[in-house]
Amino acid sequence: MMTPSSANCITRAEAARDLLSKHAPQVDHDAAWPTDSMAALSEASLLGLTVPTSYGGAGQGPRVFAAVVSRLAEGCASTAMIYLMHSCATQVIVAAQGFPRRDQILKDIAAGRHISTLAFSEKGSRSHFWAPVSQATANGAMHRISADKSWVTSAGHSDSYVVSSRSVNATEPTASTLYYVAKGAPGMTVVGRWTGLGLRGNASAPMRLENVSVASSDRLTADGDGFGAMVNVVLPWFQLGSAAVAAGICRSAVNGVRDHLSAARLEQMGQTLASLPNLRADLARMQILTDSQVAFLDYVAGKMEDPRPDTMLAVLESKAAATETALQVTDLAMRACGGTAFSGRLSVERNFRDARAGSVMAPTTEVLHDFIGKAVLGMPLF
Repeated sequence: MMTPSSANCITRAEAARDLLSKHAPQVDHDAAWPTDSMAALSEASLLGLTVPTSYGGAGQGPRVFAAVVSRLAEGCASTAMIYLMHSCATQVIVAAQGFPRRDQILKDIAAGRHISTLAFSEKGSRSHFWAPVSQATANGAMHRISADKSWVTSAGHSDSYVVSSRSVNATEPTASTLYYVAKGAPGMTVVGRWTGLGLRGNASAPMRLENVSVASSDRLTADGDGFGAMVNVVLPWFQLGSAAVAAGICRSAVNGVRDHLSAARLEQMGQTLASLPNLRADLARMQILTDSQVAFLDYVAGKMEDPRPDTMLAVLESKAAATETALQVTDLAMRACGGTAFSGRLSVERNFRDARAGSVMAPTTEVLHDFIGKAVLGMPLF
């Protein structure tokens, strides 16, 4: 049920969306981390959306989170992805009951003073983010981490990083531990610049950790419990948030096509492109696909808020369904807008490129299809 507090969070997200949309073209063009847009989210008190109210956060659950992320993605998908990764990292910190700095960091996040992110994927294990090849070593109360992280959203911009590494003395690839590593930690560097096809403003660059010293008290999980946190804490929120980003991209594409068909004219006929039934049909298909995913997104969020035996199946389906739908919707958008879209003069061209990221982002659509098939067959996922 939507409460006044929940409705207020969504209203603030809608206001932020309008500001994000103004910055989105330049962010995309320059492949620049969206400083102004992230400041707007801080000022709108959205960074602490899922932080418990006892720490000053809004204490919102999956439904409001999905609604907020989708609206932000309508304005700027790069900013929405940064926000999603921040929220996933925040959930790890929320769950880290034994982390001594937990309370203060959550208060800082709720106050809009702290942005976090995940540093999971590694060059050696690629999209299998749950199986790091790096391995921590111990020296008394200090742990040392050396790792090549291949994709770190907000690399160099976040105030903290939730870093995964195989546990000290572990022999199994899933026996991992999650650590809290602050920005500027000696030995942690950004080793590339993100200039991807889409989501060009999210600074998803590689980072290298060379003998980074982390106090054992800065573990966010017990030794060997990192895999459980990745699967049970991070994966559901990431899946839902990724689906919400895709839904927001779809909405933006529908709006972009609608505006183009209403404004562009066939001068010789004295009509707009909206007079052409084939283009109206394309817009209709886009609308139906988008509405279907928005409805499914709410269904999955409801499953997360009231877990049932089939909740994980729905969670696995959410990203695969939404990101593949975004490919269809944005392809239709490009076709409907024709050469004007191809020239890059319309926002639908940015939507088209941004949508391509979702299906190849770990876990990829192909990996998710395998997981879903295993789940339906009653087989273990890992």
